[in-house]
Amino acid sequence: MSKIVKIGKVLIGGGNPIAIQSMTNTKTAEIEHTTRQIKLLQKAGCEIVRVAVPDLESARAVKEIKKNVDIPIVADIHFDYRLAIEAIKSGADKIRINPGNIGEDWKIKELAQIAKQYQIPIRVGSNIGSLKRDFEQKYDRATALAESALHEVHLLEKFDFFNIVVSVKSSDVLETIKANEYVAHRVDYPIHVGITEAGTYDTSIIKSSVGIGYLLLQRIGDTVRVSIAGDPIREVYVARRLLVSLHLRKGGQVIACPTCARTEFDVETIASQVESLADETGLTIAVMGCVVNGIGEGKHADIGVAGTKDGAVIFKDGSIIKVVKKEKIYDELTAMIKKTTNVNVE
Repeated sequence: MSKIVKIGKVLIGGGNPIAIQSMTNTKTAEIEHTTRQIKLLQKAGCEIVRVAVPDLESARAVKEIKKNVDIPIVADIHFDYRLAIEAIKSGADKIRINPGNIGEDWKIKELAQIAKQYQIPIRVGSNIGSLKRDFEQKYDRATALAESALHEVHLLEKFDFFNIVVSVKSSDVLETIKANEYVAHRVDYPIHVGITEAGTYDTSIIKSSVGIGYLLLQRIGDTVRVSIAGDPIREVYVARRLLVSLHLRKGGQVIACPTCARTEFDVETIASQVESLADETGLTIAVMGCVVNGIGEGKHADIGVAGTKDGAVIFKDGSIIKVVKKEKIYDELTAMIKKTTNVNVE
């Protein structure tokens, strides 16, 4: 079991719940815009938010952003260690540095001293695209990725700093898995897992589900980020559903049949419409195209609908409770969800 690290009000490692992370794609110095996106991420279920700090203005913006949000903020630093120090002084709850681009050891030492003084953890985040050349020449890519991060970890330890989180990420799923396994067998710091630069929505879901899912089933990983090009809100939804699927978090989900010639209504549309309700209520909702296997396959759902020749039946805990017309499926289903959970469904 990994050590416990405190990031703002969130504890990771040591058997604590796996935390969902994401990263803003706004200009951090645009305080109002960034704050608004952070609040949307938090509403979606994000528990730790990372912001890019490419300059001094962004580092100082962290102070103003922190006044308006109550979620841990991680400052993402590349190249200039002084920005990390400024972000810490501005109230960042964690610093992320990349081993391949910070520079001389004395810079790491100075950063470690300030982080220790402020009791702020440092995440050593190694990416396949920014490895030190000597590691790339000495090892295969996955091992080079891991050793690059471990080198920085040992350097921090040398400077008497142990408040550490580690991440090793590649856009290649197997490289990411191998690198994380390598790290997990050598240190007991919390590990943040994800597939970096995973691509657009569909590709990212596939790569992230395989890579993150596999690692979590191996008990490797204390925080996760699903990397998707575009709106970061989608990252949070996918991460949450991934954790629910692995029974690592309680939550709702939609069970929907793949459809066939027996399908009696538009399963895809109804399933999509109620997906947000499953997230909101925590219910498992079954949307099945016919009654041949529909009720049987959906009997473990809290509530569900199955198509019939003339409409559909709504069932609860495997028992039919109502027969409805085809055009009323969504209205009747959502009404039943409202009745079951006392949630005000619009």
